[in-house]
Amino acid sequence: MPDIPFGSEQLDASSDKGHESECNTICVDVERIYDSCGAKDCLSDLPLMFTKESQCLIENACSAKINCANVITSTVKVEPVPFHRGFYAVDMVFYFIVSVDVYTAACAIPTTVTGLATYGKRVVLYGGDGCVKSFSSLNPVTCDPSEMPDKGCCYPCSLPEAKVQISDPMPLSSCIKHHRPPKHQNCTTIPECVLQYLGGEIACPSDTQILVTLGIFTITRLQRNVQVMIPSYDFCVPRKECKNQTDDPCEAFSKIEFPTDSFFPSKTGDCDKSHSPFDCCCRE
Repeated sequence: MPDIPFGSEQLDASSDKGHESECNTICVDVERIYDSCGAKDCLSDLPLMFTKESQCLIENACSAKINCANVITSTVKVEPVPFHRGFYAVDMVFYFIVSVDVYTAACAIPTTVTGLATYGKRVVLYGGDGCVKSFSSLNPVTCDPSEMPDKGCCYPCSLPEAKVQISDPMPLSSCIKHHRPPKHQNCTTIPECVLQYLGGEIACPSDTQILVTLGIFTITRLQRNVQVMIPSYDFCVPRKECKNQTDDPCEAFSKIEFPTDSFFPSKTGDCDKSHSPFDCCCRE
């Protein structure tokens, strides 16, 4: 769509070299990334947990085939590393929802059931050393003497913020394992939101379990709010005028480009491996 001179009196900083002299320096509050890491993990033999209704079917299963897997949520916690100033341990627990086809006989029609798998991971990253407490009008201080009787009020701490990105899990394999669980084995504590997503309470492990193998890619980073000076040219005023969408479906379809790549897949040599830090690109 061609550009419309919406606010044409404004100069384009990227095209007008003379506008560089009008650059101003401003201070902004941004999240600076102090440290980050990427990982390519193959999660082997993760036991699936099922609801009480599905567990009865699992106990009579003779084989299982994994269909798909998705990430429901994750818990992320940060704590300082003792005797290593400025470094912090990031503890993550991922919750996967996994769909499998269960066979009760060799020639029987499979039944699709949904189970839950968990995986815990810890990384140590540098997050800077902050000795101040931050307060905001959007996050008022809360006092709860019952939780902290010795300290009184709960103030925001100076820990860095951890953020985790995870790709969609790649289902690799599944198998059925028969074993005798320990006598005093307790059921895993699952967050309430995960139980609601699964649709019921988790049944305790029995003699028959389904083990799955998943492949994931993750990026973990530690960041803090800092104030930095940046050059500023002008405010970001839109230079395009919003167009009303047409009600004609054929006219909207005519603007879609032909999907040539879908009919002619790219060759192995077309893959740019320089953009694949975890070697997750196509292989020769």
